[in-house]
Amino acid sequence: MSNTNQLKFTPEVFGYPLLFVMVLWIVFWVESRFGLNFNSYGVYPRELKGLRGILFGPFIHGSLKHLFNNSIPLFVLTTALFYFYRNIRWKVLILGLLLTGISTWLIGRSSLHIGASGVVYMLAAFIFFKGIFSKQFQLTALALVVVFLYGGMLWYLFPVNPEISWEGHISGFFIGLLFAFYFKSNPVQNKKYDWERDDFNPENDPFLKQFDENGNFIELPKELPEEQSKNETGSQKRGHIRIIYNYKKDSEKPSDI
Repeated sequence: MSNTNQLKFTPEVFGYPLLFVMVLWIVFWVESRFGLNFNSYGVYPRELKGLRGILFGPFIHGSLKHLFNNSIPLFVLTTALFYFYRNIRWKVLILGLLLTGISTWLIGRSSLHIGASGVVYMLAAFIFFKGIFSKQFQLTALALVVVFLYGGMLWYLFPVNPEISWEGHISGFFIGLLFAFYFKSNPVQNKKYDWERDDFNPENDPFLKQFDENGNFIELPKELPEEQSKNETGSQKRGHIRIIYNYKKDSEKPSDI
């Protein structure tokens, strides 16, 4: 059985997601430490100056609670992206961030939209739908984990709170869904057994040799150790016969019935 694309943990699987989250906290610390307010650098829909928020908006948060609520899912989902989808991870992350921001700029209310929640929704939707579409048990299991952990986020795709940018959420959600369709290649190759290979020869398979053409089990002769085999060959050449006794220890006496 062979697997040509084994997934392995590497420092970058945790390193880049951790760095991404640290940047969010550093920006918030700079605002708090020096009394600054970067909210004006958020996405402001349909205004030219609001386009800068496509790049800067995800790194700006209005409160510590806002930042904390985004940090944990962002780290978890980005780590999953970097581990399972390492061939397309940067495309998904960077293009997803940009397209989510552009979509928010197009459909959002005339207000400042800040925070990384749009990216969180993009990652959650991509990992979930990609896992379902792939029909691979590792990725499907990952999709179910995402639903278990963050299924409650679906509620905030709708305008339930005027202080929450549901437009950013729904933008990220549909961008993630679009990416799940667009990136068709599966990162994890299905395990292929030896008998599934094109060059497989059943006559050379040690397991199948134990059965005859009718499927009956055949007990193959046990091979003797090399040294013992040599000794026996030498004895036979000299005309000697080697007799091997096997002693079996008596078990408990049978009970009378």
